[in-house]
Amino acid sequence: MKVIPTQLREVLLLEPKIHEDARGLTYESYNQRVFREVTGVDIKFVQENRSRSAKHTIRGLHYQLGHAQGKLIGVLSGELFDVAIDFRKSSPTFGKWAGFHLSGREHRYAWIPAGFGHGFLALSEGVEVIYKLTDFWDPAHERVVRWDDPDIAIRWPFPGKPLLSKRDAAAPLLKDAEVFP
Repeated sequence: MKVIPTQLREVLLLEPKIHEDARGLTYESYNQRVFREVTGVDIKFVQENRSRSAKHTIRGLHYQLGHAQGKLIGVLSGELFDVAIDFRKSSPTFGKWAGFHLSGREHRYAWIPAGFGHGFLALSEGVEVIYKLTDFWDPAHERVVRWDDPDIAIRWPFPGKPLLSKRDAAAPLLKDAEVFP
């Protein structure tokens, strides 16, 4: 597995070795031992979710306090622009973000540790995402920050108005949000 660094030291892109021939392709999408070796992180995933999004949908910027979740994110079909934001107040990279493209063609995964927010923009129609979580979803601890917060200044590769949930559209700015210590 190849590890590709991002703008944030702890956020990594993981590229599996693809075995492809005339029959199609196969690859190991997750191996706990290899994940530990390449990331230096020994975690246990407890939940796996899937979502499908229409083109120009933004989901995020989501995170959980109290039951913080590390996320391993991949795209089964389509393409998206994925972002991770450091929401750890004590971190030297607090409020900074890393952005990268993920697609069903490349088979890369993004490792986003606990303490980071996450969001994505669907760049193609019907983007299907799969993500493994290190803690269970807990609606009482779920938080969201505005996707277009000027202090974070994410450069989304879409100049128009995205499709948003009511919750994401009404999210607070980072300066008004509850974050990690």
